[in-house]
Amino acid sequence: MRWGRLALIVAGLLGLYLLGQWITEMVARQFGLVMHVRSEPTFHILIMTASAIYVALMAVPFMPGVEIGVTMILMFGTKICFLVYLCTVAALIPPYLIGRLIPLRYCVRASAFLGLGRVSQLLREIEPLDAEARLAFLLAKAPDRITPFLLRHRFLALAVVLNLPGNMVIGGGGGIAMLAGVSGLYPLPAYLLTVALAVAPVPVVIALSELGL
Repeated sequence: MRWGRLALIVAGLLGLYLLGQWITEMVARQFGLVMHVRSEPTFHILIMTASAIYVALMAVPFMPGVEIGVTMILMFGTKICFLVYLCTVAALIPPYLIGRLIPLRYCVRASAFLGLGRVSQLLREIEPLDAEARLAFLLAKAPDRITPFLLRHRFLALAVVLNLPGNMVIGGGGGIAMLAGVSGLYPLPAYLLTVALAVAPVPVVIALSELGL
């Protein structure tokens, strides 16, 4: 039963990923169709529409929205980098806030449904604890040296995993942001600062490469 449930969930996540890829390709094709138009209002509408689609896809877990952001920069040039940067930061706020609103007991039930008994028990134990108590509890229960290091440097770990190639398998930007909210270990101001710094390198690198630097 557990493997059957896992298979259904994996199939659903794969479906989400393929849907996101299809939307991304469709948006890219639309870019190609209208790029020859020289009307300034048309370009503004295109950019705003693409930005809205990018934010929506980026915020949904397991959706490959980042490709749209890269496509926007490549097609519209370096002048769009700052807008893409702002859209990326904005897209990672709603899933975090939703995660903060999700009671941990739902995660307990989900892990129990998947047959993850140890995970379910661990979540059940930390559910009534506040952020500091959760951190102390997890540090005490960590079975190896790597986990305590990641917990103590969790903001750095968050920044790294947001930029990690292939992070789609762990939820993409939206999924990672939601998990950060659910964990209760990331206060909102520190989370926003971490995200703002973490998503800056890609637009900066693309902008510098476009300028030939």
